[in-house]
Amino acid sequence: MIIGYARTSTIEQVAGFEAQLKELETAHCEKIFREQVSSVAHRAQLQAALEFVRQGDLLVATKLDRLARSVADLMAIIQALDSKQVGLRVLNLGMDTQTPTGKLMLAVLGGVAQFEREMMLERQREGIAKAKAEGKYRGRKPVSTDKRDRVLQLATSGMTKVQMARELQIGQATVYRILANTAPKPRQNP
Repeated sequence: MIIGYARTSTIEQVAGFEAQLKELETAHCEKIFREQVSSVAHRAQLQAALEFVRQGDLLVATKLDRLARSVADLMAIIQALDSKQVGLRVLNLGMDTQTPTGKLMLAVLGGVAQFEREMMLERQREGIAKAKAEGKYRGRKPVSTDKRDRVLQLATSGMTKVQMARELQIGQATVYRILANTAPKPRQNP
């Protein structure tokens, strides 16, 4: 079965939405999932399409940016499709993962995504090292002594860690960390 997916960011994009639907119909899509939401919002119809597809099906989108937010998002979608043995066709690229050329394009996209991620992490590490060298990087602001003392008081009163975090408006991990750092250290036998 050929399944289509159409998306625009806003409901005002009527012409673009209608053009996508027409292209998907021309591509012989038997069922079309459609939504008009920002790519950063939850895309319920995309999720529904990914759940609907079955082995041997083909998911069709008119453009990559209508389907995925980023290369990493695209790779996650393709992985979900691959796990179900479903192909992907992107009309404006002529890419079809059911063909050898489409698989090659996918591998190249995956390599570019990995390279992009590694370069971003390298720049981030360099920026942190530079900021540390200049004395500008100090990390997260420590929890105040008052809050630390209050965590210890509340812990002895029997309050749960979740309740303490809510009461003091700090993260649960912070409560755990404070309690772990102030817990009596086990004695070591000589």
